[in-house]
Amino acid sequence: QVQLVESGGGLVQPGGSLRLSCAASGFTFSSYAMNWYRQAPGKERELVAGISGDAGTTSYAHSVKGRFTISRDNAKNTVFLQMNSLNPEDTAVYYCNAEFRMFGFRRDQYWGQGTQVTVSS
Repeated sequence: QVQLVESGGGLVQPGGSLRLSCAASGFTFSSYAMNWYRQAPGKERELVAGISGDAGTTSYAHSVKGRFTISRDNAKNTVFLQMNSLNPEDTAVYYCNAEFRMFGFRRDQYWGQGTQVTVSS
């Protein structure tokens, strides 16, 4: 019943832009913080960006700060990741993640299936 459906991945040239979307259903979207993770071949999965349930707080990995922007539309149960000035090092499978916390304690978590982003000339 719970679903996180990602879209927007693909092949882009260095310096280009891409916008990822993750459509959520089956839970109270606005109560969950949303995160984007990525995993490159042979590397550990890393947190790229996060946004609080009310969109009041965002956070970014140092490697993407200033280039990526996370946002959400709670009316449409969708979280976005706008990626600009892409580098080959951004090539990875990108995953969206939903996380419910109460006073700092994680009570529930969901994952998307991942979408491939390839930055290459």
